[in-house]
Amino acid sequence: MPIKWRSKILLAKPEATYGTDAAPTGGDNAILATNIVLTPMEGQDVSRELELPWLAAQATIPSGLHIRLQFRVELVPSGAAGTVPAWGPLLRACAVAETVSAGVDVVYNPITDDHESVTIHFWVGGTRFVARGSRGTCVIRADAQGIPYLEFDFSGLFAQPAEQARPVPDLSAFLKPDLVTNANTPTFQIDAQDFVMRNFSLNLGNQVEPRFLVGSESILITDKSELATVQVEAVPLSTFDPFQAAIDQDEVPLTLVHGTAAGRTATLSFAQAQLQRPQGLENAQNIMEWPLRLVPLPAEGNDQWTLTLT
Repeated sequence: MPIKWRSKILLAKPEATYGTDAAPTGGDNAILATNIVLTPMEGQDVSRELELPWLAAQATIPSGLHIRLQFRVELVPSGAAGTVPAWGPLLRACAVAETVSAGVDVVYNPITDDHESVTIHFWVGGTRFVARGSRGTCVIRADAQGIPYLEFDFSGLFAQPAEQARPVPDLSAFLKPDLVTNANTPTFQIDAQDFVMRNFSLNLGNQVEPRFLVGSESILITDKSELATVQVEAVPLSTFDPFQAAIDQDEVPLTLVHGTAAGRTATLSFAQAQLQRPQGLENAQNIMEWPLRLVPLPAEGNDQWTLTLT
């Protein structure tokens, strides 16, 4: 009997102790994802470098084994202000803190220390893949007339895949998304200036390192370098001059608001982002557009960006 590729189940749960299976369940920890890509035995092949009396390929030994899992999750708040979204544990495992104000909001921001991890269980058919100690990085993406996404790239400790009874996933916490449109995305500003936006992305830029030594094996986030890219309609330089701003090393605020209803509004903010030099012009429908790059910078630390759900 062939295994149907679309028969996937994805679960993720925060770990109380790093690398210890958190035992996610279908009822509490199911993830509604798209574009899942699994690399079940990421690592290297160490050649034995044998001296043989004939020409031949070398035998190898697999080393540094870990699991890599990439997927997208629709960026939709929980539907109730101050309630954590079902994808919250995934973002927390990308060196991000989650602050909950009950009935008010949930705020995410980058952190330098005390990074959390998740255990991921992933089924295709009856085969289960387990990635303990998973940490990763994320791209927050919002393209006009498209679904806003959180695009995750996780690495976790390797475990031998096995046949395991499939759980019943409860995906009811994942709400239907709103497209990125003029009506649903009421605010996009750079330096308090409204812009007509075609696409936007924020790459968290986490440096994810499998670190496998004697006495310790782990997946670490050792550095990060956020970068935002955006394409907007060009405006007269008297209104906004990205070329002079790049020369002056200007640091400008940026705000993107998606959603208009209570419990379904996400606000991504940079207090100060350095506008880098524009690298070209774009022709879209015979309208000139600017592809811009902005680097979110910290002010007091761990505050280069915030994602607030209200």
